[in-house]
Amino acid sequence: MRVVLAQPRGFCAGVERAIEIVERALEKYGPPIYVRHEIVHNRHVVERLRAKGARFVDEIDEVPPGSVTIFSAHGVASDIERRAEERGLPVIDATCPLVSKVHIEGQRYANQGREIVLIGHAGHPEIEGTMGRITGRVHLISRPEEVARLDVANPDKLAFITQTTLSVDDTRAVIEALKARFPSIVGPDTKDICYATQNRQRAARELAKLVDVVLVVGAPNSSNSNRLREIAAECGVPSYLIEDARALDPGWLEGATSVGITAGASAPDALVEELVARLREMTETEVEVLPGVTENVRFRIPSQLADSSRRS
Repeated sequence: MRVVLAQPRGFCAGVERAIEIVERALEKYGPPIYVRHEIVHNRHVVERLRAKGARFVDEIDEVPPGSVTIFSAHGVASDIERRAEERGLPVIDATCPLVSKVHIEGQRYANQGREIVLIGHAGHPEIEGTMGRITGRVHLISRPEEVARLDVANPDKLAFITQTTLSVDDTRAVIEALKARFPSIVGPDTKDICYATQNRQRAARELAKLVDVVLVVGAPNSSNSNRLREIAAECGVPSYLIEDARALDPGWLEGATSVGITAGASAPDALVEELVARLREMTETEVEVLPGVTENVRFRIPSQLADSSRRS
């Protein structure tokens, strides 16, 4: 079996930063540390941090008074921030800087008196956080056909922003529909979608051209992982999203001589290594890594956790 690994794959800088924030907080303050929602969408990461003393809660009200509290990489609404402040909770914000950039862009457009069209998936924590940080009216859509149903006060005072983990192609189609109906709409270029999302989607597309089956390592509630599987499937290749090596169905590989592996931005590379090891147990394998982008992005750790003994 020829096993081809996508490049890049797995952790992005925002996920690495968020995990490091929890680990540093545990080292500095000691357990328990409270985290609102999963720090990132990966069960293995969450369980490892839970074993070290992190406690994951759905609501700020569940955090005991005075406990160190971390906001997840997906960002939070302003009212969550206010409630934490009212309760006197010491907060460390692990929001990905690229998500924060979307928040800033959205508020800047709102300050110009524009209604905001937010392109994203309802119920995703990033969307809930973004909608909760923008004053003014926000319309949430995810597909081009929804553009025709938008009811806006002034077609000449509109702006759009996007969820960072969406498909570049799908976002482009929605933006084109928006511009066709509302020629005066303003917004960021599609290149402003998260660099890690773009790089992994591009690599998944190239991977799908070279193999018989694609396996995407990632959580079922991970938006970017689901989209990687969809992209490979759209290329005409059987594609499966699996949480880890235990979820691999040998039947998927029947008749295949090559398998491609990639991983969502919140999936540790150790899970990919375990999947490769499982394939080696099943058959003789040759492993190769596709040429691709080498990501050297690193985001700064919050000042309250920076110290001289570790990189910041």
